[in-house]
Amino acid sequence: MRFHKQRRLVAVVAAAAAIAMTAACGGNTGNETSTGGDTSAASSKPLVYGVFSTPIEEPWDGAVHRAVQALADEGKITYKHVDNVGTSGGMERTLRDIAQNDKPVMIVGDSYGNEEVARTVAKDFPKIAFLMGSGEAPVEPNYAVFDNWLQDPAYLAGMMAGAMTKSNTVGVVGGIPVPEINRIINAFVKGAQSTNPKVNVKVTFINTFFDPAKAKQAALAQVAQGADVLFAERDGVIEAAKEKGLLSIGMMVDQKEQAPESVMTSLVWNMQPTVEEAFKEVQAGSFKGIDMREFSFMKNGGSSLAEINTGVKGGLPDDLVATVTDQQKKIMSGEFVTPIDDSEPKGSITVGS
Repeated sequence: MRFHKQRRLVAVVAAAAAIAMTAACGGNTGNETSTGGDTSAASSKPLVYGVFSTPIEEPWDGAVHRAVQALADEGKITYKHVDNVGTSGGMERTLRDIAQNDKPVMIVGDSYGNEEVARTVAKDFPKIAFLMGSGEAPVEPNYAVFDNWLQDPAYLAGMMAGAMTKSNTVGVVGGIPVPEINRIINAFVKGAQSTNPKVNVKVTFINTFFDPAKAKQAALAQVAQGADVLFAERDGVIEAAKEKGLLSIGMMVDQKEQAPESVMTSLVWNMQPTVEEAFKEVQAGSFKGIDMREFSFMKNGGSSLAEINTGVKGGLPDDLVATVTDQQKKIMSGEFVTPIDDSEPKGSITVGS
């Protein structure tokens, strides 16, 4: 546990630096938005509050935000949110203010970099359900946790990368070597090895969650070392692949539109099953402080592989598409369970430390 917290501290420092840079460039620190339709009608609906440490433009928090917004769009809740709260004390003040004054039935957000303070506030407001993205354990009775468990689509995408590389070298650019990122990359590597035992997967971490320019530079360095297929665990990599005329794989949402001739597929995270289940339990009075990881698994609709783009430059072999599709069916049926490995990928490097 001590080792995990030390690594989390690295992530916190890097995230704080990225947030400070965003604010300096005109970010929306503490920006609050209310959604849910007509004000008079919304007031009669349960209030759910989103509290995010990074801007919702960042894909991870953006996925959570969209899921809660969907509940508001369906007329089930009133939704308010605040983003770019940061990791230097703002989270506790924000959570307490919302809990005391707005009194939502549920608070949804992320506690990375704010783990201790988020749990402290939740303990002080046991009648409010807290559903927080976290790498730590849940806390009874009201602090549930979730994460983007994307190992299933990562394995499938890795199968495609391993099969499509001509140089037997695939590049992966990740954010920070923390468990929630490591497990995705390790599953991707396993998938690549399943279709190409000779594949060499180069893994580079950029030591921050959001720096497209640095991610692109790291990807170009991998290309210079022979990588001809790139996995964009971070934004910026697809641009590098597009410039070099190489195949790539996107992350969090279907990124085909960024480079239709490059992006073969993407790992997609769908937070709606998690949010809908949590809200259902709140309404039933049965919400508990549990780990809701399984609601992000592919078999539960929480993650998927974006539609395979056979229109990429050079096309994709029909037999590869069939093999990946068959493997996906095995995951959905439970016949195949993707290995979960949270350790730092072997041979990975970190730039900008």
